[in-house]
Amino acid sequence: MVDMTELQNEDTADLDDDFAYTDDIPEGIADSGTELYEHRRVVADSGQNPVRVDKFLMDHLRDTSRNRIQKAAEAGYIQANGKAVRSNYKVKAGDTITLMLDRPKRNWEIIPEDIPLDIVYEDDQLLLIDKPAGMVVHPGCGNFSGTLVNALAWHLKDDPRYDPNDPEVGLVHRIDKDTSGLLVVAKTPEAKTSLCKQFFFHTTRRLYNALVWGPFSQDEGTMTGNIGRDPKDRLRMAVFPEGSETGKHAVTHWRVLERFGAVTLIECRLETGRTHQIRAHMKHMGHPLFADERYGGDQILRGEQTSSYKAFIRNCMELCPRQALHARTLGFRHPVTDKEMDFQSNLANDMEALIAKWRKRTDSDA
Repeated sequence: MVDMTELQNEDTADLDDDFAYTDDIPEGIADSGTELYEHRRVVADSGQNPVRVDKFLMDHLRDTSRNRIQKAAEAGYIQANGKAVRSNYKVKAGDTITLMLDRPKRNWEIIPEDIPLDIVYEDDQLLLIDKPAGMVVHPGCGNFSGTLVNALAWHLKDDPRYDPNDPEVGLVHRIDKDTSGLLVVAKTPEAKTSLCKQFFFHTTRRLYNALVWGPFSQDEGTMTGNIGRDPKDRLRMAVFPEGSETGKHAVTHWRVLERFGAVTLIECRLETGRTHQIRAHMKHMGHPLFADERYGGDQILRGEQTSSYKAFIRNCMELCPRQALHARTLGFRHPVTDKEMDFQSNLANDMEALIAKWRKRTDSDA
């Protein structure tokens, strides 16, 4: 039996959106000075036999995993009678167990908003969206309106089968706020189950284009390494050794498309789909995405130190002020007809202009 909560969290997403489909259990470290807010409270009844707190919470919280509860305990977010406890704490009769987070609890309803959508394909089971950079996919911390989900709620408001607040329909996967490109949305529970399984079992076909810093010595290769939250910065992901207990298995196949000296245009094929997978893998390889502020790509990492070159880079980053990443190709099997479907999106205008600027400079230097 495939766990649907795992399926829905499988693909790349903003860290602010991490908990859209599961309980809000972070993986960061709760600093002693951090104000915490109660999100869950469970009181053990009088007949409770001693049991580990992680197992106790597994029996009382929906849509989460024991691993996530253990990480929350390790980070200081699980309390027993007002004091932080580890996952091996034994819950006793009358204990009050609380899940505390570093932000207030907020329950929200998805409100339809009349926001334009670039719909690439639509039928009675699904639709394909070409998402612009800058649009948040799902409501999360600091983004409770103006998202792709709000736009979908408006677009499908006359479809009696589609409830934007029902997790059994809607987004099948997500991409980062500042990544442009293709997303698939399920209109029915049956379509979502089928598509989620395809993502989970890696039978979908996904190609991304990225402009990254630095030259490659080879024309193609594969990056394998677990991806998990960076212990030094919870807003970033980091790469850990393959097979380690930290992070999740991740594989990115890359291929050089065009070389511009200081930067390179590459194609990435995702074998897995982890949070910030391409961004974290490329950073680990020494090739941060161009203009990717979170992973250090917004600095001049290659090239001259002349004033004219610095001005050129500054102009490039003004032209494309976000990580240069575009979800260009998406392929899958139709959930009802079983037909193989493949879609392609043109590069976003800002990325197209950025590449053209580098191409012109390279041709001029040659």
